[in-house]
Amino acid sequence: MNIRFSYKYVATIALSATMAFGAITPVWADGSPAAITMAIGKVPITNSSYFELKQIHVLPDQSGKIATFTITIHNEGSSELQFIDYWARLKSKSGNQFSARLLPADKDKNRVAPGSTTDLTFYATVNPSTNLQDLVVQFIKWDFSQTNFERVLGEVAVPNDYTDITPSDSAGVISVGGVEVHASIKKFVSNKNEKYHVPTVYLTLENAGSHTVTIPSYLFSIRTPEGLLYPLEAKGMKDLKINPKESKEIQLSGSIPIAVAADVWQLSVAETIADLKLNVAVANFQLPAVSSQEGGSIGKEYSFTNKLGVYTAQLGGLHRLPWEDQDLLTADLVLSNKGDESLPIPKLAGYFLLDDAVKIDAKLIQTAKVIGLGAGASVNLQLAGKLPYTYEFSSVKLVLQENEGDAPAAGTENTSSTTTDVLEFSTQAELQSVPFVGLGESYSSTDAGRKAKYAIRNVSTYEDKTSIMYSAMVEVTNLEKRFTNTAKLVANFRSSDGTVFPATVAEVKNKISPSGKALLNVWAPVPKGFSTENLNLLLGEAVTDGKLSEGDKAVADSYVNPVAYWLPAESTNVATTLKNVDLFPYSISIDKIGTKIEDNVFTLKFNYELTKEKLTEINTEGHNLLLVFEDGGGIKRFEKRFDFKDFDVFNGDSTADEDTKIRLGKREDFKISLPDPGLIFNTKFLEKYTLSVYDEFQGQRKLLASQKADWFITTE
Repeated sequence: MNIRFSYKYVATIALSATMAFGAITPVWADGSPAAITMAIGKVPITNSSYFELKQIHVLPDQSGKIATFTITIHNEGSSELQFIDYWARLKSKSGNQFSARLLPADKDKNRVAPGSTTDLTFYATVNPSTNLQDLVVQFIKWDFSQTNFERVLGEVAVPNDYTDITPSDSAGVISVGGVEVHASIKKFVSNKNEKYHVPTVYLTLENAGSHTVTIPSYLFSIRTPEGLLYPLEAKGMKDLKINPKESKEIQLSGSIPIAVAADVWQLSVAETIADLKLNVAVANFQLPAVSSQEGGSIGKEYSFTNKLGVYTAQLGGLHRLPWEDQDLLTADLVLSNKGDESLPIPKLAGYFLLDDAVKIDAKLIQTAKVIGLGAGASVNLQLAGKLPYTYEFSSVKLVLQENEGDAPAAGTENTSSTTTDVLEFSTQAELQSVPFVGLGESYSSTDAGRKAKYAIRNVSTYEDKTSIMYSAMVEVTNLEKRFTNTAKLVANFRSSDGTVFPATVAEVKNKISPSGKALLNVWAPVPKGFSTENLNLLLGEAVTDGKLSEGDKAVADSYVNPVAYWLPAESTNVATTLKNVDLFPYSISIDKIGTKIEDNVFTLKFNYELTKEKLTEINTEGHNLLLVFEDGGGIKRFEKRFDFKDFDVFNGDSTADEDTKIRLGKREDFKISLPDPGLIFNTKFLEKYTLSVYDEFQGQRKLLASQKADWFITTE
């Protein structure tokens, strides 16, 4: 699968700009880096106490720009100082004022004991054109003797030469639960292939405190001078503990489009603040010069010859991917014919050799439906092998082989064959990060016979009392000129700390028309309380016995061509009317809702219209439209399920009174009747009722709309 990205402003994928749990202080390295604090400015509170502006940042957010600043209160007096008597404001040098708020972790820090200090971090939304050097932090004391009830103690303007980026030859200080952790970049390696830069950053963390710390699940990105952000995957971060005076190295890897200039890159580190639903910056580093990569062969072309002709092979990338309780090690190869005559595709095989000692057998997979290579043509191939997910290695060698065999003699199954090593690709363990697709973006498969575009439509969370079901809707558009089946996919949801949730893909059985669409529901159970804020979706093409999976009975044993999606925020709005309720690709409107009690039978009736987006196929197995009726006084409650699979089924005259299913089209006076002999005697206690529409999936539900109405009165 060749992948074509539509990169726009990639900053939508990520880092909101703020500094949270402590932060970075530039220092200069001399052997082991030493931390040197560089305060921006001070404002006196009393003769013995003062405010210090410790750091300030402005970085892009999905909605514009967020500024954060950290102040330190120094109380060198003999009595307690109460911050409730003071405040800090943020404004621009041109006079614009911005509303500053404390981060949730600092809201209860109101008292500063004598002889101690306290850090407080504020955040504020600023104008899109605001830069770091435009800002001024003003300190005030509440004074009710003044006309405006406040007295300005002083202010600190950000100097024109101030920067919040740690130089490449320096170290920074990150506060983790009050413990200082020194951070520095040991090495920066960057390879490239035809489509991507493949950077790897080696970040060293040293615990400078006296207690063991657990490093949070930070988010890492490379930031370009233009402000574009590209996510990095962290190797070795999950539940990382660092003992006092101990150092740990973290390997960060990613992929950046080759069109991006590979200079003056920075490493941005952030942490998610769940209460604010944004990511806050922890540190920014200037990346050092690229280190030479010994023995690297990614992106280079090599030729080999057999009796059929001359071929060119290029290693596009190596990936380590989650697979159940193991990992997959995969290699992407491009096999080309640089000559003027067509060539058959040779019978290739291969294996991985880890640390020149451990052999991992690999299967070769050909995804494109081609049987030969025309002059100047190429084909994508993959090799995949399995290893324990806990196994670590420092170098990997891919040995590409060719199988040469004779056809079996008539009446026998015996063959004679030889295996020849034709090429070796050697590299260190800087495996490539899976390419990420930004919010609102798509990728396209350009393999012959399987051209399609993939995009994320939305995400949903379905809940019950004990667990949640997290779901992403993947929209597949057929780019072929014929009806085709959708490719079988393997899916995993991944969190920033490396936690993997294997997902199920509800496959569409019908073929998709040219330019038509299919919706693939990808879902996985997630423990209740586990944050889904920063999950991404890893998709790959399913493989069975060395070939792309086809047919209902094919069980995937691996996957290739991985692509990861940053997932959009979930829409949690609950409509207050039942009109145009989105059940994509369906939409339902319910009106003229009325109730009655007659002959000991309670009846709810309404008009509805159910529509469907044309040329869209979906597997609705497990989905129900759930109607829930609840009387405000608690006298009457019931639930009624309508299976999605009945929506498209024609059942004669769908307006017939005896049809109890909801169908596509319009229907008037649709009735739900329930025997309830005692309800008539409780009419004077009946209060307003609520009729709610849920999307129910696998027995768990998501509320979409609720409408209140009066008993015995038909709504509009």
